[in-house]
Amino acid sequence: MDEVILRPFRSTDLDWLVEQHGVLYACDDGFDESFEALVRSILEEFLADHDTSCEQGWIAEVGGQRLGSIFCVRADAQTAKLRLFLLLPEARGKGLGRRLLQQCTEFARMSGYSGMRLWTHESHVAACALYARTGWRLESSEPVHSFGQDLVEQTWSCAF
Repeated sequence: MDEVILRPFRSTDLDWLVEQHGVLYACDDGFDESFEALVRSILEEFLADHDTSCEQGWIAEVGGQRLGSIFCVRADAQTAKLRLFLLLPEARGKGLGRRLLQQCTEFARMSGYSGMRLWTHESHVAACALYARTGWRLESSEPVHSFGQDLVEQTWSCAF
């Protein structure tokens, strides 16, 4: 098997990434189509308006097959936001999630941010465990109804 590369997100990845989020979150969490619409709007905004000096997206790929993604975007002058962290099921459990997370946080550090934040759901147990193992701290947790489901939203942060 070829080595996994992390390459910059391109406009040609948009439809694939929207579809993967829609399919995986519908299957795993029962999310409705409003989630897919949110992902599309995030990616369209990123393509239209991101600042390459402090915002970047990556696609994990092996032999031309896309396996996952992660994005670093500006929240404010001191804080980056981690977004659209996704791994296909066949890519999980092999250290690729940690590698993507390291790529994103190192980019944020090198771009001058003093920390990062992210938003997720309590049901994403493996991702939350990865955040905790790599120095992220759970800031808040609250029940919500989103994407057609009752969920527990979480906000995590890390400082550099």
